[in-house]
Amino acid sequence: MTAIFEQTTRPDSSLFSGRGDVNDPRLGEIVHSDPEHYDTSDIVILGCPQDEGVRRNDGRIGAAAAPDMIREQFYRLTPFNIKKKVFDLGNVIISSTLEDTHDTHSAVVQKILRDGKRVIVLGGGNDISYPDGVAMAEVFGPEWWIGVNVDSHLDVRIAEQRNNGTQYRQLLEEKHLLPTYFYEVGYQTHLCSPVYYEYLRDNGVHRISLELLRSRAEADIEIKEQIRQKFIGHSSSLNTFFGFDMDAVRSADAPGTSAPSPLGLRAGEFIQLVKYAASLANTKIIEFTEVNPTYDQDNRTAKLVAIGMHRFCSGVA
Repeated sequence: MTAIFEQTTRPDSSLFSGRGDVNDPRLGEIVHSDPEHYDTSDIVILGCPQDEGVRRNDGRIGAAAAPDMIREQFYRLTPFNIKKKVFDLGNVIISSTLEDTHDTHSAVVQKILRDGKRVIVLGGGNDISYPDGVAMAEVFGPEWWIGVNVDSHLDVRIAEQRNNGTQYRQLLEEKHLLPTYFYEVGYQTHLCSPVYYEYLRDNGVHRISLELLRSRAEADIEIKEQIRQKFIGHSSSLNTFFGFDMDAVRSADAPGTSAPSPLGLRAGEFIQLVKYAASLANTKIIEFTEVNPTYDQDNRTAKLVAIGMHRFCSGVA
């Protein structure tokens, strides 16, 4: 256990706010960050405050500040319906290169998973899905986990350097993630390269566009049905990873993102998908990335992620 505390920094104590009212406790008064509480925890929060992958992909930087902004909003919420013990491990120590940061992050996540805990990852850039995916493959094996990318983009770019658009191609090409176990959810066709779409199609990746989500009565019905049909009789033993790039949510509900769009998931649809992730018995990692506080308005995007974290913690199977 010692190594993961050496590879991370403790969260700022000022973020753990409360009202000082015994009749109205807040998560900031309940969630622990002292190492002695790690062993008894069920869910671990881990931040990765970097946006180097965004910069490499010519995106607008600012996501490095997101983990603590999200924490600030999360710890103001009440513990209503949260029965699991939540622990805040703090932030991964950022190295001089993105690649080294990814290595550290993956090592920390692997340890948390091997300790039998679930992980809430706060980015930072969406490139963090690569080390999270590597951790899933190392701990459970490539044939024993399902990856779900909820994003307006496909993130299978070819590039000289890894960035926040290359992570799933890396996982697929390096055999950490099986194509038939991978789901692209909420992508917007006008934001996606036909070449990269054909790459996914030709490799048998499951594709659920924003339009297809909207064609169903509830946002989570299509992915529920596809996973049920694909893994019937087997899905209960498969581990799942959900990556939520907040670019997938329309800018009216999430203005503070790295690449905002007027179209996207509504806030309620986003929360519905988070609750679906929580309902699966073996969801091991849920990841929230690309929040950009520099462009947020009244902390709406950070608040939405904080509510998503709350729904995950209160809905875990």
